[in-house]
Order: sequence, then C-alpha cells, then structure tokens
Amino acid sequence: MRDDGGMRPGAHNAITDVDGIRVGHTTRDEPGWLTGTTVVVPPTGTVAGVDVRGGGPGTRESDLLDPANTVDAVDAVVLSGGSAFGLGSADGVADAVWEDGRGWPVGAGADERVPIVPAAIVFDLGRGGHWRHHPGPSDGAGAYHAATDGPVLQGSVGAGTGARAGGLRGGVGSASTVLDSGAVVAALVVVNAVGSPLTADGHLLGASWTLLEDHAPLPEPHPDAVAAHWVARQAELEALRAGTATTLAVVATDASLGKAACRRLATVSHDGMARALSPVHTAFDGDTVYALSTGARPTPEALDLVALHDAAARSVTRAIVRALLAATSVDRSADGGLVAASWREAVTAVR
Repeated sequence: MRDDGGMRPGAHNAITDVDGIRVGHTTRDEPGWLTGTTVVVPPTGTVAGVDVRGGGPGTRESDLLDPANTVDAVDAVVLSGGSAFGLGSADGVADAVWEDGRGWPVGAGADERVPIVPAAIVFDLGRGGHWRHHPGPSDGAGAYHAATDGPVLQGSVGAGTGARAGGLRGGVGSASTVLDSGAVVAALVVVNAVGSPLTADGHLLGASWTLLEDHAPLPEPHPDAVAAHWVARQAELEALRAGTATTLAVVATDASLGKAACRRLATVSHDGMARALSPVHTAFDGDTVYALSTGARPTPEALDLVALHDAAARSVTRAIVRALLAATSVDRSADGGLVAASWREAVTAVR
C-alpha cells in the first residue's frame, strides 16, 4: 500500500465526491435472487464518453456517446445484473428521469424530451437459484429514486449482488482522488470478472496501488487456503462460457472535458482494471467504462490532463480492491445457486 504523489481521496472516497453526482442501488438477495441495479445520476448537462474493451458486452445507448454523434449529455448511467434481460432496468430509470423534467429536447413542447440513459450489464443469471430472476424497470426506478450524494454503499449490493471475480465474491466498489489543481476524479466499479484479482500467493493484485485511507491493514493469505483456492479456480475455468462475466466502471470528474476527451478518459481508465484483474478484456467479459464530466471546473492544461488520466486509472484500481474487501461470502446452494467466498474468507484462513 502506498501514497503516491500527494494524491488524497475526497471526503467519501467515492464517486459522490464529484459535486452533483448521486448513486443509488436496488439489491435483490431474497430467496432465489442474487442480482441488482446501480444507478449513477449526474448533474444536468454532464458530458459523457464510453470505451468498450471486453469481447462480450451488453450495452444500451452507448453508441450515442461516440464523439462523431450528436448527443453529448447524459441523464443517468445504469449498471445492472441480469445479463441482456437486465437492460430493461434502464426503462424504469428513463421514466423516472423524464418525470424529473430531464431529457434531450426533441420538440417545442416541455414534455417533448427523451431521457439519455446509457446502460451496461453484468452476467449473474442463475446465481440466486432461479435463471429468470433478473432486474427490471421497477428495480431501475428504485435505484434512481434511492440515489444520494453521500457515502456509497459498497460490496455485495446493487449490480454487484451476484458478482464473482476469479472465483471469489465480487461486488461494487468506489474511490476518489483530489488532485493538486483541486479537480476531483473518481470511479465506481462493478467487479464480475473472469480474471483473477489475486497474485500467485493470494494477495490482492491491486493492493499496491491503494492509498493509506482506502482500507485497514490487510491480513496475510494462508498458504494452504491459497493452494485450495487455485485448485477450485482451475475447475471453474474449465467450465467457462463466453459472455458470462464483465467488469463495469463509471469514472467521473468535475474538470471540463468534451465528448472526445471523455472517451479518452474512459480509455485510459481501463488501465486501472488491468492493474487489479488478470486477465481483462477477454472473450468472456464485456468490460466497459463510462466517463463523465460535470464541467464545474476549467478544462485541464496538458500536464494537468495527464495527472487526471493517471488518477482516474488509479481510482479504478482502488475501487476494485475496495469492492473485493467489502464483499461478503454467500451460499445459495440450497436454492441451486451460487456459492462464493469473499477474499478474506477464501485465502486468509484455513476452514
């Protein structure tokens, strides 16, 4: 664990440290369920970009964010479980956004607005025990209405409820960085990766990139538990199917960036995944990063832009580590569903 270059987190050490950003979750973990939805709600006029790197993505309205296309502002970003079925959760968010008076104007009337709500999904079907239990419009609307600008609930919640990461329990994580310029950049991730978050000896791969404020001192992995984990991991790999994982991220900053610059911020932020998960961007994952700029601060100069990119990638890595540390073990075997231990339980003690 290190404290690089005077970087420090914001008050919440979360994406809500970017002024105006709100986050809400809907968590479905009742019997037969293990899924959910997370919604990031930015201020009106927030510019966005996206970069999709995984071989099995599931997205909605992401093509709008191409710098060559017209629409440049988004009203919400939806991250959801449920694979392709879960994209329907964005319908509920779109309705709630419209009711709030937001949306891209397409006519002269006050009601002639179309909410711009990009969405991306992770695969978690069947992990609660029932294949068709997935988030829908009511879950999206619930997450939208629950959104606040306070501390972000992390771990096995929202879109990370049924997540796995290299055979361990995945989840939601968030982290922020305040730069010397005063600009804030932050990330929220949903970790549901084929790749492993561990080194060969069981340490968290991304832990060396974290700040002192990110977590308490970490326990040491137990060699016997680590060995058992890698045996189980090999069996899991042999049963893999394409499109059954994905890590998602939303990166936000108050620095003023155009649509193309947001796309570049999303591109660089993928480096943060590669520092915490190995491998990334496989045929089994749909790895996607959205980048948001609220425009509250001036456009960065060249060196400040490099610092912003660096901090964004680091924030993604730190958010992944924090997701894994906040995740809790689950056993849904009685329902025919997922059994997954958290990192702490899987490799730091012999049970």
